[in-house]
Amino acid sequence: MLNQLYKPTFWAAALAIAGFQSGVEASPEQHNAPLVIGHRGTAGYRPEHTLEGYTLAIDLGADFIEPDLVLTKDGYMVARHEPMIGATTNVAAHPEFATRKTKRMVDGVEYNDWFVTDFTLAEIKTLRAIQALANRDPQYNNLYSIPTLDEIIALAKRKSLETGRSIGIYPEIKHSTYHATAKEVNNHLLFGQNVFEDKLLNKLHAEFGNSACAPVFIQSFEVSNLQYLRHKTHINLVQLVDADDVNADGSLSLVAPYKQPYDFVVAGKSETFADLLTENGLAYVKSYADVIAPWKTYLVKTVDDGIDRNKDGKLTLNDRRVEGSTGVIERAHKHGLRVHTWTFRNDASGYGFSDPKAEMAYYFKLGIDGLFTDFADTGVAARYEVFPRGEKLDAFKHCQHGYQHHEKADD
Repeated sequence: MLNQLYKPTFWAAALAIAGFQSGVEASPEQHNAPLVIGHRGTAGYRPEHTLEGYTLAIDLGADFIEPDLVLTKDGYMVARHEPMIGATTNVAAHPEFATRKTKRMVDGVEYNDWFVTDFTLAEIKTLRAIQALANRDPQYNNLYSIPTLDEIIALAKRKSLETGRSIGIYPEIKHSTYHATAKEVNNHLLFGQNVFEDKLLNKLHAEFGNSACAPVFIQSFEVSNLQYLRHKTHINLVQLVDADDVNADGSLSLVAPYKQPYDFVVAGKSETFADLLTENGLAYVKSYADVIAPWKTYLVKTVDDGIDRNKDGKLTLNDRRVEGSTGVIERAHKHGLRVHTWTFRNDASGYGFSDPKAEMAYYFKLGIDGLFTDFADTGVAARYEVFPRGEKLDAFKHCQHGYQHHEKADD
């Protein structure tokens, strides 16, 4: 439950070993309006995680673009939402890869699919992206290749120069435990503990420097990898908070694999994602992260009371009664954490809202510091509605000179 308290012994031990935070460079101050983050690029309009989708998100006004990262067999970081790629690429149409389909465990769930970790980068580059959701426009399917992190960084830097805006990147380390420990046929580890994290950090430090002023947020649903990173970087770190569903009374349903960070499962810990949002939980997160990023349903309580509010003749999650803030935003800010939340879509998941712009505006008014959306133009329009002078949060405004200097030094 949202208000469940952790055992004091857990917190005492956890906080005692997380002391690096006190030595971390101060995070950039907050200014005015929140960030609009292009979720998987602009997944509502283009196949997710493509250079074309990221470019469109930037052109529509997104401040950050979000690449979910996985590793190829030969250790390259590429942008896919999961290690499994059957639903987001045309790999099934490649007969030469038919035998690569296999069963593998990811976060305690068995998948029968094609896995990026069984393909070299050269092989991945022969594939093309497709829309992950059947209800979205398929006209761009099979056109765009799978980008590397290098290509995404180059795009963000190029568009920053073209637009005069600081375009940031918001990489997610996908399934850290899987990448460290998943078994191949020969029973050897895929990569080893924190190899993924070190590879990402080396790239980001080389491109942006080791600074809280770097236009970068590193996110993860796991905890121990963020704690590991905290001892090695000043770049902003983001703790993601998941759940399975929302119950009729507005409480969160916590069912595996969305109940706990998977590294908690492996370590035998009982604490859930929801526990990270209690007073003690937020103090714990603050010891290693700069941002808490819960699924939006943790922030606003909505109730299914059986009333057809939009009068369309059917009951959907859009009809839920909106009861307001759960207090998570306020508690997080009290602990010095910024709050980002996800995912806002024009075509789905509007808990309590039929109008996606109105939904995003509502969350902006509550005081969030950023949101992820598949439709960057709607997010920017909602922000303008709440902040009509057009001001926006540039978390790196007072750092701009240093960022530009670092770019020139790399050129």
